[in-house]
Amino acid sequence: MEIPGGPQGRHRRRAFAAGLGEFRRTAVLVPEVGGGWWTAEWGGIRWIHAFSDEAALARFAIARGEGDREWSFQRVLGARLLDVAVPALGVPAGVALDAGSPRGMVFPPVAGIVPEAVALDTGAYATEGTAGA
Repeated sequence: MEIPGGPQGRHRRRAFAAGLGEFRRTAVLVPEVGGGWWTAEWGGIRWIHAFSDEAALARFAIARGEGDREWSFQRVLGARLLDVAVPALGVPAGVALDAGSPRGMVFPPVAGIVPEAVALDTGAYATEGTAGA
């Protein structure tokens, strides 16, 4: 049994922080659809889909049954997605990296990941009782 905040919890938080830092510094592939970036809504959050490389994007396309069509994409810094694109959507949003992959990660719209002004826990989309949580 893990005690919240214990050594395993701290290790996971450090690992996530390292992954977030790496994501922010890395150019990822963001599929383009209809003049915009490919997004999907899940759990009341709009997720921008990003991929670490062309192979990850291809695996995603094949899993969706769309491996036979051409997927155009842009290379975008992770920091730009989190700091600029997420707030520009105007709804609660985050980034899903390598969706459907065992190595996939999500960067949800919470303080410390996206700008506080659009974070679910502190910003414009915070629900009563969660601001500052």
